[in-house]
Amino acid sequence: MSLNINNLSVSIAERQILKDFNLSVSRGEVHAIMGPNGTGKSTLAKALAAHPDYTVTGGTALLDGAEIIGLEPDAVARLGLFMAFQYPVEIPGVSIANFIRAALTARLKESGGDFSATAYYKALYAQMDALKIPREFTSRSVNVGFSGGEKKRCDILQMAMLKPSYAILDETDSGLDIDALRIVADGVNHMRGPGTGFVIITHYQRLLNYIKPDYVHVMYGGRIVKSGGAELALELEEKGYGWVEKEFGVLV
Repeated sequence: MSLNINNLSVSIAERQILKDFNLSVSRGEVHAIMGPNGTGKSTLAKALAAHPDYTVTGGTALLDGAEIIGLEPDAVARLGLFMAFQYPVEIPGVSIANFIRAALTARLKESGGDFSATAYYKALYAQMDALKIPREFTSRSVNVGFSGGEKKRCDILQMAMLKPSYAILDETDSGLDIDALRIVADGVNHMRGPGTGFVIITHYQRLLNYIKPDYVHVMYGGRIVKSGGAELALELEEKGYGWVEKEFGVLV
């Protein structure tokens, strides 16, 4: 069971960003993708989530054998891919509890299942207690007036309840203080196990102080140019990305 991305090429406004990108992530693995600005990290996440502004011009992305390129965002999510974006949208008037329940209901109806309100809130509060999220948090509208850390709490709670097969966290650590970083890390570590594969997209090694990745990939020019273990992130923190440009050329 794996997410296999093969020779994926993606453009936005006729400018090619991803160029024959390849990556394989098995369930139970944590992969970190690092690299300088403009190299295509967020483009990868948005293309996999079927964002309409991004055009896939070649390649495939198979989620446990099912092609997700060309599907609508809802269909991609139903197949088991979860996205936590750098800038989550606000949904005024919709509480977090109702939002997550609607998402779960849609998935259960598709499989013929159902659950009571009592069972739902029991599961929701169990996850909140495990993640140390105050229970009153669920009555707030999704992301409305939230701090950076609160938005991450919302993302992590959604992820914990939906239990995706694969989760992509796109620069979810951007602009966060140390407490908010720990919220994200605790959420990933709480879910880490054979059921879920993670892709963590980040500029910095600091998040990886709390989440030890199985693999680290350096992305440059729309493709992965170097892969290694957790020690590669420490090397990048020490050396920066200047060596990447020297070795692989200037981004165009």
